[in-house]
Amino acid sequence: PSSLQVTEEVREHLKTPTFDNWQWEEAEMLVLLQVMFTDLDFLTAFHIQLDVLQNFLFQVFCHYNNIPFHNFRHCFCVTQMMYGLIWLTDLKSKVSRIDLLVMLTSALCHDLDHPGYNNVFQINAQTDLALRYNDISPLENHHCAVAFGIMSEVPKCILATDMARHNEILHKFKSIQPVFNFTNKEHKELMKIMVKVSDISNEARPMAVAEPWLDCLLQEFFNQSDTEKLKGLPVAPFMDRDKVSKPSSQTGFIRFVLLPLFTEITKLFPCLEVGADRSPIDRLLITY
Repeated sequence: PSSLQVTEEVREHLKTPTFDNWQWEEAEMLVLLQVMFTDLDFLTAFHIQLDVLQNFLFQVFCHYNNIPFHNFRHCFCVTQMMYGLIWLTDLKSKVSRIDLLVMLTSALCHDLDHPGYNNVFQINAQTDLALRYNDISPLENHHCAVAFGIMSEVPKCILATDMARHNEILHKFKSIQPVFNFTNKEHKELMKIMVKVSDISNEARPMAVAEPWLDCLLQEFFNQSDTEKLKGLPVAPFMDRDKVSKPSSQTGFIRFVLLPLFTEITKLFPCLEVGADRSPIDRLLITY
């Protein structure tokens, strides 16, 4: 299908963090992903044929599983947030076109073939993935391997989405942020941090968009903890259906994970804090 079928109103809304993913079918999301790649001029800049892009996007779609949270719709949401941040922060004028392509493609591929059970489960259950990657970010390494099977780029950005590395990556970014220089190759942590922001940004979206994602995530968490109990494996309290409520699951995550991350990113991009109508991140900072 042609991206020309997408109205100008939808194209403009697609560039914002308030975009509502829930009203779109999977086939429509594939078209919207095509719009993102074409509107950033990737096809022209890198001589990509439209049918090649369409085949690539369809292969990505085929490699996401039908699970509650880490599915193709999540992939679309993360990619759309990355796309929105590119426009909102005017990254086009700050980094090269190839950097933008890497960032958007990393977001697209960051959870390929996710099985619905996290790294802790993989390691404790001694799954094939944990054995294959020697317990080191088994899922993220697998997402990279699947991405490499479709094309061969973007491993560092995908590896950065492992939440076990969250504090390490945030600390590095905080130390660089005061002297950040877009022309400094050592400061390319930006690409990692932007993919991280996009990956865990649901709570920065409007409540009507964000809340259904929390239900999906808790369903996936509960599926895992139920399996862990059956296998006699350790159960993380934040995944245990007997210990978790929706509010309690969010307050700690927002306070200790999201806010420190968003606080640092808004120092580099002050535009992210300007007006709740433009940026739901501002709403988060006020609420918590």
